[in-house]
Amino acid sequence: MRFRVLGALEVRSGAHRLIRLGAAKQRTLLAVLLLNVNRPVTIDRLLEALWPQRPPRTAVVALRTYVSALRQVLGLADRDGQQGGEPPLLSTVPGGYQLSVSPADLDLLVFQELADQGRQALSDGLPVLAGDRLRRALALWRGRPFEDVPLDPGMEADLIRIEERRIAAQETWIESQLALGHHRDLLAELGAMVIEHPLRERLHAQWMLALYRSGRQAEALAAYRELRLRLVRELGVEPSPPLRRLHRQILTGHEDLAGAGAAAPAGARLRDPGMPHQLPRDIVSFTGRTAELTCLRALARPPGGPAAPVISVIDGMAGVGKTALAVHAAHRLADTFADGQLFVDLHGFTHGVSPVDPAEALDQMLCALGVPGEQIPPDLDARAALYRTRLAGKHLLVLLDNAAGEAQVRSLLPGTPTCMVLITSRRRLAGLEDVRPLSLDVLPQDDAVTLFTRSAGPERLAGQPPELPAEIVELCGRLPLAIRIAAARLRMRSGWTPAHLAERLRDHQHRLGELEVGRLSVTAAMDLSYRHLGRGRQDMYRLLGLHPGPDFERHAAAALAGTTPRHAGRLIDDLVDAHLLQEPVPGRYRFHDLLRVHATAALADEDTDADRDAALTRLFDHYADTASDAVDTAHPRTHPRPHPRADPPACPRPPGDHGRGRRAATAPDTRDRAHAARWLETELTNLLATAVYAACHGRPGHALRLSAALHRHLHTGAHHTCARTTHGDVPHPAGDTRVAALCGVADLHLMLGQFTQAAGHFGRVLEIARAAGDPVGELNALCGLGHVCRAQGKTGAAARYLEHSLRIARSAGYRDGELNALCGLGEVHLMLGRHASAADRFRRALQIALRIGDRNAQFEGLHGLGRVYQGAGQAERALAFHQVALPIARALGHRADQARALHGLGRACRSLGRQDEAREHWRRALAILTDLGVPEAEETSVQEIRAQLRKL
Repeated sequence: MRFRVLGALEVRSGAHRLIRLGAAKQRTLLAVLLLNVNRPVTIDRLLEALWPQRPPRTAVVALRTYVSALRQVLGLADRDGQQGGEPPLLSTVPGGYQLSVSPADLDLLVFQELADQGRQALSDGLPVLAGDRLRRALALWRGRPFEDVPLDPGMEADLIRIEERRIAAQETWIESQLALGHHRDLLAELGAMVIEHPLRERLHAQWMLALYRSGRQAEALAAYRELRLRLVRELGVEPSPPLRRLHRQILTGHEDLAGAGAAAPAGARLRDPGMPHQLPRDIVSFTGRTAELTCLRALARPPGGPAAPVISVIDGMAGVGKTALAVHAAHRLADTFADGQLFVDLHGFTHGVSPVDPAEALDQMLCALGVPGEQIPPDLDARAALYRTRLAGKHLLVLLDNAAGEAQVRSLLPGTPTCMVLITSRRRLAGLEDVRPLSLDVLPQDDAVTLFTRSAGPERLAGQPPELPAEIVELCGRLPLAIRIAAARLRMRSGWTPAHLAERLRDHQHRLGELEVGRLSVTAAMDLSYRHLGRGRQDMYRLLGLHPGPDFERHAAAALAGTTPRHAGRLIDDLVDAHLLQEPVPGRYRFHDLLRVHATAALADEDTDADRDAALTRLFDHYADTASDAVDTAHPRTHPRPHPRADPPACPRPPGDHGRGRRAATAPDTRDRAHAARWLETELTNLLATAVYAACHGRPGHALRLSAALHRHLHTGAHHTCARTTHGDVPHPAGDTRVAALCGVADLHLMLGQFTQAAGHFGRVLEIARAAGDPVGELNALCGLGHVCRAQGKTGAAARYLEHSLRIARSAGYRDGELNALCGLGEVHLMLGRHASAADRFRRALQIALRIGDRNAQFEGLHGLGRVYQGAGQAERALAFHQVALPIARALGHRADQARALHGLGRACRSLGRQDEAREHWRRALAILTDLGVPEAEETSVQEIRAQLRKL
């Protein structure tokens, strides 16, 4: 079996078949063992690598599972290709594990052996042999070691050591080629390497020697000058004695150097060290941010000139493109600041690197401004004063990237109004005075698609449907870092298509794992922000990932965390300042899609099932209790229930939590009718999402309580697009609370006109009921599907579902079900213009409703008959039925039904020539719908009523 780690991690069997490794943590486990091959690795080190944040309580057990799975993979791979040989041994050793591999089976060990042989051959005066060994060693490299494995910061040192060995091997190979006189052949490769490694003196010495021996003495001397300037400016040191000696030899054409060179051109000089130009390279594929760039340009060139230094803080979530914007803007503004540009990476959020101390940052900038090292004072305040002095009167731009907080940058701000400072940070630096904040959001879709196209290459998207890139960038949350990673993966994988990439990203649970390439990782970027939080903020962040709705406010957050709204509000504000939450409107908070996935993953890693269940119970209790109280306040009952109904089952609470005092501490104020109605409207989407989640995740009691409250609110408030006759406060007669809960949330979707979701839930109920032999559940599901089809205008399918439901209801003796089906069939026949059939169904429904005392169904039967006779041209009879229906709607307190009855009365009166009465009925109906703030209620609407009034 062969292991390849100098690039992407690969395992191949003896038959050279690529072995598929498992989950990301299994790959990380193998990577740690291979980095320490043939040496024991402690359990603590493995836990740190697999869970860099905080190992879960079950981490040791999980580690054993990963080790067992890895042993199985290695064992199967070994059987695939070896006959009788010893497999790689993953053995348990005291305190940990050890992976034993022969040197020939790991490319890292082969590389080290060949590189050692090459160095020894060169020392022995055998450059040809040395070149051969080193060339073979370097050919093993396919990319960055373990480039597709998520590694913790503790492994960075190991990777740096391996990279250092590669560069040293390259330098030794170059030495062998120079010894063979191949200096001209080396120029292109050496030129690229000195750009990639601008501070390696050995490479620069080889570059200078190759240039000199190629007859390019002036360029060799210029290369030395540039290196010396860089060393002094960035490190505050002079070149080493060997390099200075080589410089003198090239300058004088020393005989020890084979070859001759030309004189340096006149006027050649060192760049003025007091004129720094330190900006990183701009990104060619930079896209969008037009408004932000315009804003920064205006700040840099204010009318009449600035009265103080212009300081702009660019903040935003991890990966949103803060540094890219700042660098791009700085390049575009460079001409405005003729005295140069300073750049310092403050490492506020960098894996494995501590934030730069302000004194150290000042040391770097003073050196860049040409201050000799011995003249830089040791004291922070003295350095800051000298820094401000050197900048006085200069037109200079300072870019402070990746700031951790206000304290880190305060001493780095110039005092002269001719300077501009751009600061980037993941936090809002609200504590800095006189700054111009610029908070970045994700990209608009058009810019996101353009960025993806530029980064992936237009040729990779040629001939693809235009909606595919749009979907990919939405799956990336329109986050620039995620878009660039997705594009890079598509660009590098020639066998992938955009459709394949989109399919991988659609997997919500593993989406973050797909957004990693090389050292770029959305997860790692978000982990950094998360790790900089205090414990309480981390807990709140994770728990908020449980919230099933699209947004939330502080009372819901308090319920999840089991704390007070005031304390929850403080924690949430801190998360907003850290750009881990968004606040699109005051007091309402939400996650970016990828941050929600990250929070959910962190919750799964760090919290127990019991912790998660307790938090959800608190949240569901909060929503169910508050919704019930709000509905009672906003829509008080004006009549007793028409016939006895069982209450939804009580919702279990976690041990030790009996709710005493908790609800009072976390519930919003719903005692006032206006506030209660506003809370119900604002939280409607969250309440529905919670009811759906509860119904689908084993919490039917909560689902029933929520659906009961929401049915009453939606029906009374005329939100229903298509209401069934029975409503969600009726638990399932057979006692199957799961079926009842699913029916309840399906009804809610139906009332809100969300027909696809409603049909999906009713279909699930039908499967469950038929599997359990539950006729009542089956007829409720069939009836619900009939109402969905009716609302969609599919009258044929609606009739079939409802007739089937009616037959089961009669067979089971379930009068509520029969009543529901008959009302639905009456509506279907009325839609088809079959007035006699419609009247028959509504009449039979009315008889049942009168017998069982269901006042709401009585209204539907009477109102339906009124509409039937109106359609049949019998206005007198229609008027009579609507006149009986209206008082029932008033007694029930259903204002939308009152508007429906008044509309029916208006139509009947107009047909009978009673124009004034018709006008009065329609005006009252219009007033009700306007007051309710709804455009329509079942078969009537504001638009139709106004049209009828215009005709009078």
